[in-house]
Amino acid sequence: MKIGYRILRLFSQVVFITVFRGRAFGVRRVPRTGGVLLVCNHQSFLDPILATCVIPRECNYMARDTLFHHPLLGPLISYLNSFPVKRGTADLGAIRETLRRLKDGKVVLTFPEGTRTVDGQIGPMRAGVVLLARKTRVPIVPVLILGAFETWPRTAKLPRPHPILIAYDEPLYPHQHPEWTDAQCVTTVRDRLLALQRRFERHSMLR
Repeated sequence: MKIGYRILRLFSQVVFITVFRGRAFGVRRVPRTGGVLLVCNHQSFLDPILATCVIPRECNYMARDTLFHHPLLGPLISYLNSFPVKRGTADLGAIRETLRRLKDGKVVLTFPEGTRTVDGQIGPMRAGVVLLARKTRVPIVPVLILGAFETWPRTAKLPRPHPILIAYDEPLYPHQHPEWTDAQCVTTVRDRLLALQRRFERHSMLR
C-alpha cells in the first residue's frame, strides 16, 4: 500500500470516527485478496472515502472526468487510484480500465445509481456492473451508506457533522449463476442494500 494512501486513509478514519461518529459493520465480508467490485448506494460527495476508509486494502475509484482537470484535485485523486469516466455515455475506456484493474486483483468501487440521491433513498441501479463482475469472475460486495445524505445533501454547499453508518453485505458471485440475467443480479444487489437499510435505519447511532 502506498504510504500516501495509508496516511490519508488513517486521517479519514479519524474524521469518520470523531467528527461523524462513524460505525462500520461487516468489513470482514470484503475478501482480503483478489479482485472485488464494491457496489454502493450514492448519498454524498463523501461516499468514495466513506465506503473504503475502513477496508484494509488499497481501493480504486471511478471518478467524473472533469475532476481530473483541476490542477490540485486531479493529481491527488490520480495518486489515490482514481481513473476518469465520462458520465452519461458508454465510456469504453473506463470499462476497459475497470476490467484491467479487477483482473489485476484490485478492489474497485462503483456507484451504479449513476448520481447522488435527491431524497436519501436508493434509486434504480444500472446492470452494467454485473457484466464487469462476470467478465472478470470477481465477487460483488454490496455496500450501504446511511447518514451521509443528512451530512451533505445535494442542496448543501458544505457538509455538517451527522452520524454515519457503513455496512457491507455478503459477496455475490455472478459468474457462478449463469441462470441470472444481469438485470436480475443487480436487482438482487439493490434488494440486499434495501434490506440493510431497513435493518440499520433505526440504529440508535444515526439519531
